Amino acid sequence: MDRRDFLTYSAAGAVAAALLPASSIASTAAAAPVPSSLTERASVMRTEGRLVRANLPLNVPSPAMRYMTPQRFGMGGTQIGNIFAPISDEQADLVLQAAWNAGVRLYDTSPFYGFGLSEYRLGRFLRGKDPADYVISTKVGRVLTAAGGARQDHAIWKSPAPFNYRYDYTAAGARRSVEDSLQRLGLPRIDIVFIHDLSPDNSELEGGWEAAYRIARTGAMVELEKMRDEGLIKAWGFGVNTPNAVVQAMGSDDPTPNIVLLACQYSLIDHSDALRNTFPALHRKGTSVVVGTPLNDGFLGGRNRYNFSLELPAGAVEKRKRIMAIAARHGIDIHTAALQFAAAHPQVSAIIPGARSPGQIISNVEAMKVGIPAAFWAELKSQSLMEAQAPVPS
Repeated sequence: MDRRDFLTYSAAGAVAAALLPASSIASTAAAAPVPSSLTERASVMRTEGRLVRANLPLNVPSPAMRYMTPQRFGMGGTQIGNIFAPISDEQADLVLQAAWNAGVRLYDTSPFYGFGLSEYRLGRFLRGKDPADYVISTKVGRVLTAAGGARQDHAIWKSPAPFNYRYDYTAAGARRSVEDSLQRLGLPRIDIVFIHDLSPDNSELEGGWEAAYRIARTGAMVELEKMRDEGLIKAWGFGVNTPNAVVQAMGSDDPTPNIVLLACQYSLIDHSDALRNTFPALHRKGTSVVVGTPLNDGFLGGRNRYNFSLELPAGAVEKRKRIMAIAARHGIDIHTAALQFAAAHPQVSAIIPGARSPGQIISNVEAMKVGIPAAFWAELKSQSLMEAQAPVPS
């Protein structure tokens, strides 16, 4: 079962064939429960180690980069969009308030997350706060329409907002999506906009990702450049689970993304391809990276699921066990090491782990402040548990 297969579980649904596809999911619903590993709520791995920083890490502006977020740490918005299990508006507020109190000022969301619910909840929380004090990223590629009586069934979102969606990577679609997001967020402008799920693992794309890319290269990509020139947004790029569209854009004369969101592609346990191929391509164009799923969907926090799949890669559990043992010997934990590793590469602008509870976001923030001994990283490399050339926190 791959990532997109896995994400099609629902309380009344069995496995369908694609992650973001609603049509295929609706046609294959059966009576199977959601796996318990999906609905675990609010588990928190204890942060080990000595806190050596008072604040979250910041970026130093670089003339070599087209755009970088001020903070190197942010919060992903799938959980406040009710991914896998619903949370109340009050719980979403508590999570966001805990993040704000802990100093988090970078928030990622999308119209797709809960069919607008994540954007709405985030916008409601930020109301009254100065937009100059935080950074928001959202996405285009799907346009929401009022559901009326015919609701799309999408298994991963529980109690979503009453909307349906259609894919639209055209210029008009991108403009419409941004304008709708501005209304849901209650903002006059948006910092970052990612073109969402233009990727081979999205089987809902009619004609495949390459056909969708051809539409985007003369549509959404050009329109987002215009919006940046207008001051409506500050930066744009792709938000994808595979690097194909990103690498293609880096190797062509197409409009060049300022920043990209790479999910499931750079983590402590899996970083070779990004180091050898994706990051060098981005470096040549000065495009920075936001790392999504830095914990491999909780796997590096101790859960037995990996990038939204119940099937774990061969050797992954043993590798995790060895890293955990080395971390314990050095007085830290794997969760802390994984978050700091994902943020350490100079091409990385920020990481955005999600959180379902105040405890989770507080734990993530604390992990970014722990001092990790250089000997820990040296031992991982000496035992071939990570790439020798992989950058590590200083």
